[in-house]
Amino acid sequence: MSFQQLGVIDEILDALQDKQYTTPTEIQHKAIPLILDRKDVLGCAQTGTGKTAAFAIPIIQLIHNIEGDSNQKPILRSLIVTPTRELAIQIEENIKEYSKYTSIKHTVIFGGVKQGKQVERLRRGVHILVATPGRLLDLIGQGHLSLDTVKLFVLDEADRMLDMGFINDIKKLLKLLPEKKQSLFFSATMPNNIVKLSNQILKNPIKIEVAAVSSAADTVQQFLYYTNKSSKKSLLLHILNKHDIDQVLLFSRTKHGSDRIVRDLKKKNIAAKAIHGDKAQNQRQKALQEFKDRKIRVLVATDIAARGIDINELKYVINYDVPNEPETYVHRIGRSGRAGKEGIAISICEPEENSYVKAVEKLIKQKLQVINDNPFPQTEKPMTDAEKKEWNKEKQRRKQEFFANRKNKRQYSR
Repeated sequence: MSFQQLGVIDEILDALQDKQYTTPTEIQHKAIPLILDRKDVLGCAQTGTGKTAAFAIPIIQLIHNIEGDSNQKPILRSLIVTPTRELAIQIEENIKEYSKYTSIKHTVIFGGVKQGKQVERLRRGVHILVATPGRLLDLIGQGHLSLDTVKLFVLDEADRMLDMGFINDIKKLLKLLPEKKQSLFFSATMPNNIVKLSNQILKNPIKIEVAAVSSAADTVQQFLYYTNKSSKKSLLLHILNKHDIDQVLLFSRTKHGSDRIVRDLKKKNIAAKAIHGDKAQNQRQKALQEFKDRKIRVLVATDIAARGIDINELKYVINYDVPNEPETYVHRIGRSGRAGKEGIAISICEPEENSYVKAVEKLIKQKLQVINDNPFPQTEKPMTDAEKKEWNKEKQRRKQEFFANRKNKRQYSR
């Protein structure tokens, strides 16, 4: 099956050829004809399955068929809402590439930056708008934008949208959208709250499900190192050298942990940067662009910040911290092995994370391949529940002591 057989027009086919897209992925094969046929779609697909192209290509084609090469000011026809700035930017970049041989106008709006340039772009008119919920509602409230002419509405990464607390914003948007429209709803998972939300958005939808979250991509090899908490830093350096890794996306559980890893790597003259919620938008975009340009070797990210990362031909992903939610593990390693390319996922497991590994293996129904050639093997035993309780008390005591001392220092300095 080719994109041409799916009914994609020549202008988009030429753009896809430039990107060396030859064969549609499973979700593209299933979704594109349905969307072109003006059906509402409920799509369940994990990261790395080609989901963005699955809805962007038919949206561009439908609008192109309506608007043609009109010289009139573009009218907003499609709204795509997504939870993070990185993902919004990534979607808009893809739309730019797919639509470059058409007259489609598009832009992206998100918070964390000044709104002037975004407002100016909206004033000139666009056919397709990609947005994060907060900035979208803000500009609507200021009178810079109306959704009255929207014919195609996409809610992407719906599960993450709810995880990040956007449910009320989504409900507000639904009231502002025309009742008569085509709606597309995509989510990596389909828990009850997601199904309930989809029922509010879609009318007689056709459900398509591809690569369920419990399945890791076949193109990704998965390896596991068992070590001690105190040895993780040394083991990471060993892995980077042993595997001759030129570039890697490395996941850390916390923002502070991300920064600490970057500092440790820089001390060893390894180019690294972190992206997480405490970084300014321009810092995050600069780090991501430098990674894409191969100016930095290691990009350290937290899960939410990494949700919008889409890097072509990324081979390596490292879990510096094994996630406590096994579904998150699948999302993480899905950043590599895209578009049929080979990927390698390496997890570093300390004793307290042993149970997380078991949960991952249960979800994906396979064992991770343990690397025994390990200069820093796991020797410590996981803490008992009682020990964990005591340790948490001690951490809380130290935290209170730290802030009390800092407060005293401020008062003394006055």
